[in-house]
Amino acid sequence: MQSDANLRPLFDPDSVAVIGASRKPGKLGHIVLSNLVGAGYRGKLFPVNPEGGEILGLRVYQSISQLPHPPDLAVILLPRKDVLRTMEELAKARVRAVCVITAGFRETGRDGFELEMQMADLARRKNITLLGPNSLGLINTACGLNATIAQARPAAGSIGFFSQSGALCSAILDWADGEGFGFSKFVSLGNKAALSEADVLEALGDDPQTKVIIGYLESVDDGEKFLRKARAVTEKKPVIMIKAGTTPSGARATSSHTGSMAGSLVASTAAFRQAGIIEVHDLEALFDLARAFAEQPLPRGNNLTVITNSGGPGILAADACEGAGLNLSRPSQKTLQALTEVLPPFAAIYNPIDIIGDAKAERYRATLQCVAEDEITNAILVLLTPTASAEIEATAQAVIDAAKDCDKPIFACFMGHERIGPGRDMLLAAGIPCYAYPEPAIRAIASMFAHYRWQNRPYPVEVCFRRDKGKAKYVISKARKLGLNELPFDDAMSVAAAYELPVPETRLVRTSDQAVRAAKKLGYPVALKIVSPHIQNRSDVGGVAIDLHTPREVRDAWLDITSRTQRKRPDAYLAGCLVQTMGPVKAREVEVRFTQDPQFGPLLSFCLAGPLSEMLGDVSYRLAPLTLQDAQDIVREIRSFPLLRGARGEEPVNLAAIEDILLSMSQMATDFPGIQEAVLSPVLVNADGALVSDLRLTIG
Repeated sequence: MQSDANLRPLFDPDSVAVIGASRKPGKLGHIVLSNLVGAGYRGKLFPVNPEGGEILGLRVYQSISQLPHPPDLAVILLPRKDVLRTMEELAKARVRAVCVITAGFRETGRDGFELEMQMADLARRKNITLLGPNSLGLINTACGLNATIAQARPAAGSIGFFSQSGALCSAILDWADGEGFGFSKFVSLGNKAALSEADVLEALGDDPQTKVIIGYLESVDDGEKFLRKARAVTEKKPVIMIKAGTTPSGARATSSHTGSMAGSLVASTAAFRQAGIIEVHDLEALFDLARAFAEQPLPRGNNLTVITNSGGPGILAADACEGAGLNLSRPSQKTLQALTEVLPPFAAIYNPIDIIGDAKAERYRATLQCVAEDEITNAILVLLTPTASAEIEATAQAVIDAAKDCDKPIFACFMGHERIGPGRDMLLAAGIPCYAYPEPAIRAIASMFAHYRWQNRPYPVEVCFRRDKGKAKYVISKARKLGLNELPFDDAMSVAAAYELPVPETRLVRTSDQAVRAAKKLGYPVALKIVSPHIQNRSDVGGVAIDLHTPREVRDAWLDITSRTQRKRPDAYLAGCLVQTMGPVKAREVEVRFTQDPQFGPLLSFCLAGPLSEMLGDVSYRLAPLTLQDAQDIVREIRSFPLLRGARGEEPVNLAAIEDILLSMSQMATDFPGIQEAVLSPVLVNADGALVSDLRLTIG
């Protein structure tokens, strides 16, 4: 993987060699050369084919050694068995960048994987920027570079696109060609043997021709690097992504497609959120947002004004705003007065502003002028249904004229198909996003406002908690030497204490007499919990007794939970019971855990303790390391947060105590990537503080 690749020879080469150029139309070697010529590439082109001769008026060189000088970029379209040898020849010729179109590498199995690794190693040793293999190629419309095997030739634009799927690239280029959708850069990553999505993301972030970055990902090779680069890029421009391969079926398809391992949906969603990436789940939304970001300024607030000639679409827009976090603000008194002067008396001048079904273009124009001058309004959505009175094209022109002198984003929704077509085309050509329905327009505006807030957020505060890392390392190393996959409870609690997690006084006992003595030493009341390496959830076997106040209660509880556990799990080895001091009174039970995601590393989760939260999906996630804001957000994101805040007169819990535990766990996860899973459940929390009553640590 190339961490600091110089991508200028790849994106803006002075010369390009096409290795495997063909004079037969339809052959990949002919398509690439034809695309370069047809796009008006301004550099020098060197077709290479052992037969020599001429292709498309260009001299064909019979070998790489015959080239007049080393090209900046070489595009390889040869059989798999010839690729590595060709790369070695290019390295001797001091070529600076290589794009391998050829497929049949890691996605096909072990032999292909090993060959791909040899190519990547050669690229690293010789400082060659390597794109692919299994790549469709790349495009830079600024210099007329179209080194792809796609049939479509996109227009120039301000949107940079990268994808791990070459076939998807072909489909998108064909769609963009029909829609007049332009790109600044277009990159097919292929198998990412050396050049990764993080490298391309960084390059597009620094590219002056690129205003918006969009992408399709199936896997992320280095999650930490990707997040670091993405955070830096989203400070400057929006990044909109689709992440595929997040379900078991999708992960299997990803592996067979590019030979990459996919991560979980919750991990990628958390990664995107923490990096400021806007995540979408379908291609339609991807390009809807890309057009909106590329063509309109960001709204500086969430106040949206809707202008409509029909009540129904206005209601749909209002409903969509409610779900998207936008506010249909009441116009200012000055605007209301102005609207009464330009609209008929039966028009609805409150938001949505219904200018009635007989509205012609001039009524739209006058209303837009009033609304655009309203300081309360941050964005405008113009809805039009093709009524008998509607002047489609004239209304479109009114919207275009209003947008010229307005520093607020203006969106249109012309509902229908045949009649509104010319007006829609006018709006799109003028840079006004136009939608068929209100909902996607509302989602686009909400995403733009979210990005505005991201770029203007307070500087993230990173917290490093005190801990005895050496003590924790000693305990974990000892367990690993013993061949343990899970730390014994005492050792797990020692690691927790090393990270200053609030843990109760605990004793491991093996008889009822020991339990009584331990309870007396700790002080009543106490809790009794079964201990077994084969039982992960004690509640499943009824292995917990709480609020025990006397020696008799302790003995009875011992007999009860041990006999019940043996009856329900006769296969389980019982190591004894834990005697613990009772937790805080009137406490809520929450759960904090982290697991290791294969792509993004430690993934922390938070929810109320118990099976219902997981069954209902009421769990929030973040990737370590957490900032203070991350810790605050992960607690407040769960739908059951009102129970912690204090619902129906209940006293609120100490949220800061929960956040401290989350930050400590984040530190532990960062310090010890060898811990595969850590589960704190339940964590008892009330108004005074929190207590970790149980902890399980699994090591790799």
